[in-house]
Formats: sequence, structure tokens, C-alpha cells
Amino acid sequence: MLVLGIDPGLATTGYGLVREKDGELRAIAYGVITTSASLPLPRRLQRLYRELKALIETYRPRAGALETLFFGRNVRTAMTVGQARGVALLALADANLPVSEYTPLAVKQAVVGYGRADKRQVQEMVRALLGLEERPRPDDAADALAVAICHLHSARLQAWVDEEGEAR
Repeated sequence: MLVLGIDPGLATTGYGLVREKDGELRAIAYGVITTSASLPLPRRLQRLYRELKALIETYRPRAGALETLFFGRNVRTAMTVGQARGVALLALADANLPVSEYTPLAVKQAVVGYGRADKRQVQEMVRALLGLEERPRPDDAADALAVAICHLHSARLQAWVDEEGEAR
């Protein structure tokens, strides 16, 4: 199964496409979509939508996964990240993809085994799990790959639980 992981942000949105086949994970593509602060907000959101839509059309993932909004002290940042998340959700919904959302804690737990792992630990485990030569950069792309990996692990677990339930 091919999953598109998204780490939403207005200035920088990370994306990562990860395929699982026969229990092996492989990075298909990853990177970031950036928008210039000099553009009006509607144009920035439009650029994000169009680029996500192009990724979906190019790679044809079977599911999308996003990191949920972590609300810190900066309300303005939370609002713009929320708008970027909305655009990402719209792009996935327009493609009729099932969408799952995971907290940063759940993503770190699934990838590193420790919910309070730092950025470097997450990057290193993503590198190891995907067999990459270097840690994926920038952070937003590594986070998006981690979200995709989290989803694949969760989907595998859910399939196992469903299978066990049917066997009883």
C-alpha cells in the first residue's frame, strides 16, 4: 500500500510517500511544498492545494495521513497551520482517499518507540526504517515520512486485529 504522509504548515508543508510491500517499507518520494510570505494568504493556500493535488495525481496513493495540530502558545501560527491542514484534507478528500490523523506523540511512538523523541531521533529512525543513506531533510519532510510510517504500522495492526476478530 502507498501512503501519502503530510506534515502541514503554511510556509512549509512536508510530504512523504511510503510504500509497504511484503512487510518492507520504501520511500517513493519526499520533500516540501513552500509558499512565500509575500503572497496573499488565499494564493498561498491555493499553491499548497495545487501541489498536493499534483502529488496525488502523480503517485496515486491509496491513503493519506496527517499530523494533528499541536496547539502551542502562538495562536497565529496555530491558525495558519489549521488553514494548511484544511487545504490538505480537502486535497485528500477530493481524491476520495481515506484519511487518518495522528498526534505527534503517536507518530513518535510508532516510529521511535518513545513518544517524547526529539527531531534527530525521529529522522534517524525514519532513515533506518526506510533504508535511506542519509537522514531525510528538511525536518518537515522527515516528519511527513514518519506520519506515513505511523499510518502503515497502524493499518497493519488494525488488519491483524480484524483478522483475529474474524477467526473467533
